[in-house]
Amino acid sequence: MDTAKRIALLLVIIGAINWGLIGFFQFDLVASLFGGQDSLLSRIVYALVGLSGLYAISMLFDSESDPASSAQSGNLQYGTEFGEEDDFSALEEERQDDDIDLR
Repeated sequence: MDTAKRIALLLVIIGAINWGLIGFFQFDLVASLFGGQDSLLSRIVYALVGLSGLYAISMLFDSESDPASSAQSGNLQYGTEFGEEDDFSALEEERQDDDIDLR
């Protein structure tokens, strides 16, 4: 994920938390931190959150991070959340066949 996407995601998260606080507690965190809703800094934060939200819409249609589109392009991802153990039984049998009894 590139830097612009990370910044946009961070600002969208800040906006979501702020709206949650307004909805549940009638508390505007951005306004309280930057001197009220009419202050210049608050309006800048609100504007940046809004622009980030608009930019985040483009992330919905980003084929780069979509697993379905990577499968269609031939880049199948077989990773799982659990580590896979390698099967070394054939190597172990070969090693036992190659051992020479030196007694």
